[in-house]
Amino acid sequence: MYLLLANPTSGAGQGSRVKAELIAEITARNLSYEDISGTSYESAVLNLRSALKAKRPKSVIVVGGDGMVHLAIQELAGSDVPLILIPAGTGNDFARTMNLDLASPVTALSYSLTHPPTSVDLGRVNGRYFAEILSTGFDSMVNERANQMRIRSKIKYDLAMLLELPVFKPLEYEINVDGDRITTRAMLIAIANGISYGGGMKICPNSDIRDGLFDLLILEPVSKFEFLKVFPRVFKGTHVTHPKVKILQGRKISIESKAIAYADGERIGPLPITTEIVPGALKTWLRT
Repeated sequence: MYLLLANPTSGAGQGSRVKAELIAEITARNLSYEDISGTSYESAVLNLRSALKAKRPKSVIVVGGDGMVHLAIQELAGSDVPLILIPAGTGNDFARTMNLDLASPVTALSYSLTHPPTSVDLGRVNGRYFAEILSTGFDSMVNERANQMRIRSKIKYDLAMLLELPVFKPLEYEINVDGDRITTRAMLIAIANGISYGGGMKICPNSDIRDGLFDLLILEPVSKFEFLKVFPRVFKGTHVTHPKVKILQGRKISIESKAIAYADGERIGPLPITTEIVPGALKTWLRT
């Protein structure tokens, strides 16, 4: 028996369409399932938690984006119940890291049903897990602005970036990577378990979600003009060759500054924070 957890409002309503398509495919395959989606984030959490206690599902099928992944991994981390992700969100960054088919829900499901799962790492901060990227600095301030806007489309993040850049100033950071201390000024710091955030921005393109290590990216101060010139390169991951971009690796990373942090698009809160990699914490599918 499979548990089905879907966000009908994800991807500007795409989740509802994908869910219907998926149910048709599950039914055609004569698979037993229970829909535990709920009507809100809170009810989805409670439904998943109680279903995992009461039943022994083969997998949890999650229909949605990175927000639904973030919800599900809080309950699935450390368990032997795998997560089948059917991408239906706006960003789908965890799906990108896992090399899943973003265009065909049926193909994504079929791959998971015909191949064995693998164990991937998760990050943990303030008692919560994250799958992709924890960041602080410019992008976190953009998130703060975007979350205050009433616009529902993805364009609000582009607008928030244009509003934040003219007033943003680099900050002083104290960073501890596995006991090694670093003091630096930076525009942005990203701690990567996966590869991308923001809907395909490959902030740490060489990150390996199975190596038991974070990739730590530090963007040292550059001019606003230089930032705008380099920014488009992040979608191909070629920004990492810029002389002001530094990349380290570590298992336990602490950051101190007068800033806030976000992980997987969710607000973590003010620094300081300490995050650790949890090797092999989640069973899921990585398409090879």
